Amino acid sequence: MKILHTADIHLKEYGDERWKALEELIKIGKEEKIEVFVICGDLFDKGINAESLRPHIRDLFSSNGFKIALIAGNHDLDCYKAGFYFGEDTAIIADRGDCLQFEDVSIWGMPFEPMQGEEVVSRLQSLASSFSSHKKNILLYHGELLDTFFSRSDLGDEGEQRYMPVKLSYFKNLNLDYVLAGHFHSNFDVHSLEGGGHFVYPGSPVSITRRETGRRKINIFETGEPPREYVLETPHFEEVVIELDPFEPENPVDVVRRHFQGLHPNGKAILTVKGFFNGAAIGASEKDLVRQIEQVVVDRCADKRYEFRDIGVILEDDLFKNFMRKLEDIDAEREKKKQMCDMAIQAMMQAIP
Repeated sequence: MKILHTADIHLKEYGDERWKALEELIKIGKEEKIEVFVICGDLFDKGINAESLRPHIRDLFSSNGFKIALIAGNHDLDCYKAGFYFGEDTAIIADRGDCLQFEDVSIWGMPFEPMQGEEVVSRLQSLASSFSSHKKNILLYHGELLDTFFSRSDLGDEGEQRYMPVKLSYFKNLNLDYVLAGHFHSNFDVHSLEGGGHFVYPGSPVSITRRETGRRKINIFETGEPPREYVLETPHFEEVVIELDPFEPENPVDVVRRHFQGLHPNGKAILTVKGFFNGAAIGASEKDLVRQIEQVVVDRCADKRYEFRDIGVILEDDLFKNFMRKLEDIDAEREKKKQMCDMAIQAMMQAIP
């Protein structure tokens, strides 16, 4: 059986970037000839978004040729009330007894609930009593894996609360082949379960916050095979850090332009331009350089930070010129010389008003 696994789309509005990302995933599902599409929580950002989007979801989640399995996350906990219709292809796994059964695969759900510790272990053990020894068992889960190292920001804007935390040891001897998870936004992340199974976070398929940088991914795999990351063309943020070198002949604006020529068409930069430039050599002040860069990066940035300094006065100072002549004669690696040069520049910046 071929499965597409994603989570944490956080839909807000019909037709926006997140909605278009979901449409792209449906398209990929058809192209990849999947049999099941699972969304492991936080399909919607809030309950009010689910209410406004449900008519459109019904259309999108019908006549696709594959089943769509949903569980609730902490953001859309109350979106899947009994009797709500989300499309003819859709199965909502809302209760501990719910299961999506296929000939050789059983898909179980552990939707988010505000519980901790022993209660989580008890819930897992209760579910495990129903797992079949003759089929592949897959568990859909939304919460935090405590074994992995992450910052709180990797979970989105969640604050300090713990969200149904688990450890890999909780799944020992439960006869699970896959735990397909949601809640961890930043990266595609796979862990091995004792006994040969896999615990997988796919990361969000579209950047939800500016902390989620880089091309987004989903998990597409055949049961019996390892998880497989599938790189998407969806909107995302990319960190672009440019350090200007006043001794390089290339104009700083051209340096920025070159970096942005390599930016993915659906990527928006979180831009930092730092370092030093020679304003006298290029005939531009710091204000001029910011204006010129803005013309290059227009509409391609989610955020911009300008941390560069014009050191034309320092470069023309006789004391600094003498230092540079002596530095050229030193037998040292290029990087070491650069560090010494930067230290000299910093010192002279303090000395020259």
